[in-house]
Amino acid sequence: MKYIRREMEKECRSMSNQYPVITLIGPRQSGKTTLVRHIFPNLSYFNFENPDVRMLVQQDPRGFLREIPGGAILDEIQQVPELLSYLQQIADEKKGKVKFILTGSSHLMIMEKVTQSLAGRTAILKLLPLSFGELGTRTRIDTGRLLFNGFFPVIWAEKSDPHKTYRNYYETYLQKDVRQLIYLKDQHLFQKFIGICAGRIGSLFNASAVASEIGVSVPTVKSWLSVLEASFVVFMLQPWHENVTSRLVKTPKLYFCDSGLAAYLLGIENPGQMKRDPLRGMLFENMVVVELIKRRYNQGTDHPLFFYRDNHQNEIDIVFREGQDVNCIEIKSAATFHPDFLKTLDKAAKLLDRPVKRKMLVYDGEIERGGETEIVNVRNMRIF
Repeated sequence: MKYIRREMEKECRSMSNQYPVITLIGPRQSGKTTLVRHIFPNLSYFNFENPDVRMLVQQDPRGFLREIPGGAILDEIQQVPELLSYLQQIADEKKGKVKFILTGSSHLMIMEKVTQSLAGRTAILKLLPLSFGELGTRTRIDTGRLLFNGFFPVIWAEKSDPHKTYRNYYETYLQKDVRQLIYLKDQHLFQKFIGICAGRIGSLFNASAVASEIGVSVPTVKSWLSVLEASFVVFMLQPWHENVTSRLVKTPKLYFCDSGLAAYLLGIENPGQMKRDPLRGMLFENMVVVELIKRRYNQGTDHPLFFYRDNHQNEIDIVFREGQDVNCIEIKSAATFHPDFLKTLDKAAKLLDRPVKRKMLVYDGEIERGGETEIVNVRNMRIF
């Protein structure tokens, strides 16, 4: 597959000079393996999804590691979590002389073992699909097609059909990860759950309402949601927590890690349908929120994003801190600017009960300006 330069390269190289082990996690097909093999071409590569390789390691982990004294790329490490304990010993014994690069697509299965066995010995990085910057001039295509295509590297590097790509992704990878994490008595209900989640993009996630709609218990819905989060399919954006009062909504919002996968789950089969779909605005918002998260992850840091909403239906799409400063972002999918877009931003300081340093409207139009409230096209936003 043609390599698309990733913004995380710099951070990954830097951390490899400071830690004996790098742990790179993220959704399947986000480009983890391609990235690390590009950065570390001289390291041996082992994929633990290969049953022969997995069996070799499980039968004789010490013998396996003796054959790679200088380190290696160990792909899908969640398949052999027992190996991490042995890596801990090697990392301690050969400080500065060994380099192991671990990748995995199950946040839940990896992080529990990594934090137990490799605490202080590994840098943990998260790689999501391509960002606007990594797509470069290709982001100038129609926004509807951008939302429909999504951001998985294979679609852009190999010009794969997006609908078929996400269908295969869903059928093969997603369900495989799900089967590893939970036992499903009725897979049809879980599929219904994923579809309902896609229909609730950018909305408050009410587990009780979802459970009632599907016909399962609330604990089951929460368990299924944790699986989607662990597999990097969805993430939850938390409400702004500073000076929380009884007026503030404490329920998180649900977003997908890629708009293309969400579009597939919504039954959108081509960019033309995207223009007419009633959820296009939410998919646009999803794309912007994930873009902000990607930029933080690519710098090796977690994201500081929240949303604000109170019981009077006042809502700010994104609230985030930079040091002691608070900033606000409003997201609109429209291509035509309207002054009403700025109403909430104009009263943001009053709603948050504190000064707001930076206010920005991100939308799909061409009119841009600076000033007290910045107005920018989605492709030109510069936040982090």
